[in-house]
Amino acid sequence: MITPFPELDALLRDLNESARAILQDTYVGGYLQGSFALGGGDAQSDADFIIVTTVPPSGQVEAELRRLHADIPTRPGFWSDNIEGSYADADSLRGAAGIGQPWLFVDRAHREMTWDDHCNNLHTRWILRNHGITLGGPPPRELVDPVSEQAMRESARQALPGTLEGIREWADMNHAWTQRYIVQTYSRVLYTAETGKVASKPAALVWARSKLDPAWLPLLTQVAEDRAIPWKPVDPPRPGSMQRAYEFAAYVETLAASQWGGG
Repeated sequence: MITPFPELDALLRDLNESARAILQDTYVGGYLQGSFALGGGDAQSDADFIIVTTVPPSGQVEAELRRLHADIPTRPGFWSDNIEGSYADADSLRGAAGIGQPWLFVDRAHREMTWDDHCNNLHTRWILRNHGITLGGPPPRELVDPVSEQAMRESARQALPGTLEGIREWADMNHAWTQRYIVQTYSRVLYTAETGKVASKPAALVWARSKLDPAWLPLLTQVAEDRAIPWKPVDPPRPGSMQRAYEFAAYVETLAASQWGGG
């Protein structure tokens, strides 16, 4: 068993074997990272994969991968619309020097792939090396250099200022999902800034509830409880909850600035 969901397990195995057949001798390995690798994946999570190649996909290989990922969301079942990930060449994945290089990427619920650095960060490398689940190929520790806790702390501290503005660029700020996402994201980034490790969203909320000012307990509890609510196209935040999320973001950024000078 890879995850608690047999349907997702079957899809991940099929994805890995389909990609292996397309990539042939450029296939290195397939891995599950993200919340499921961290032990916190649930029905509200996406399943984050990394498939490692010897060289970036191009030509006919890239075209076939694009056809594969255009097909997956059309398949029956819940999870076919809830996977995302990248095809990372082994050289740029190995260490921090490769950060920023675009990888062939498919976003959750999308059929069109893009070249994007979405997965190419220290966060992904840390999860992959320390907790990645192997779908095929060598253990991920053989492919990713160690990421120090200090590097993780510094990266998180630098990311905190302006995180909310980054979310505003792509998220619907009148949706309940976004309200939850803001609180969970700030909890996760603060956790990493403090510990040098990465936690799943549920685990980060538990940590925040035990570590932060008790005044934030009602908000953190609301977000934890509301994770079980399925995503809906139209779903406004609870009255007053979005403003409270904004205040939480400001609180975390101020806390970070007072402790670490904002990065």
